[in-house]
Amino acid sequence: MRIATFNVNGINGRLPVLLRWLDEARPDVVCLQELKAPDGKFPAAAIEKAGYRAIWHGQPRWNGVAILAREGEPLETRRGLPGDPEDAQSRYLEAAVRGVLIGCLYVPNGNPAPGSKFDYKLRWLERLRAHARALLDAGAPVVLAGDYNVMPADIDVYKPERWQDDALFRSEVRAAFAALLADGWTDAIRTLHPEERIYTFWDYFRNAFGRDAGLRIDHLLLSPSIRDRLAAGGVDRTVRGFDKASDHAPAWIELAEPGIAPAADRRTTRRRKPKEG
Repeated sequence: MRIATFNVNGINGRLPVLLRWLDEARPDVVCLQELKAPDGKFPAAAIEKAGYRAIWHGQPRWNGVAILAREGEPLETRRGLPGDPEDAQSRYLEAAVRGVLIGCLYVPNGNPAPGSKFDYKLRWLERLRAHARALLDAGAPVVLAGDYNVMPADIDVYKPERWQDDALFRSEVRAAFAALLADGWTDAIRTLHPEERIYTFWDYFRNAFGRDAGLRIDHLLLSPSIRDRLAAGGVDRTVRGFDKASDHAPAWIELAEPGIAPAADRRTTRRRKPKEG
């Protein structure tokens, strides 16, 4: 079972990129972020023609999340992160897919920091941790996938000394991410590649992608009941080089079927990348 997360940075403007990647990579489940489209503008027909059923939580101009499934239909279990009934931003969507609970999330950027946007980010991360603890208590197999807007460690950013005061790298947000892991969640990509510099985002400016001046801010966290099924994972970074691409590339994992132990030689194997664009 392949599960991927991809910040598309505008689903309608990047639809050809998304459809090309879906056709070449054929993930089983996809979490999308930053749709930048209201519910009525989600390209459901094109997604279905590509072989995927979808649920989505849109918002005009900003934010927006969606879950796609290649087999069956995502069964929605939650829309919006609990803990603040006045929060109207479309940043969390949850569904059951093939026996796994998928949480698709888009953490606030938080810049400029300090400030009100940074305070909102910290509160959002606190709410995420509270909900994540409830999911752990339930004991279900869960994957929390999305754009966390957090670089957890120095290895996750090309020049950490330049990012110390940024809302994606400040000590408060790294501590919040570390607290999630301490509660029992597993950072799947870092577990598979403990010492490798892997990025999921490259800015549009200053030839960041060409220089490989990237950040790892898109993560897939696994609950204890599913982490032993982790078989492989990586980033389809060539998607970042497609024409009119998002500034993110899809990150993905493979889970072995229940009761089947992952082959040892697959746990650090990276799947074939899509063709260059």
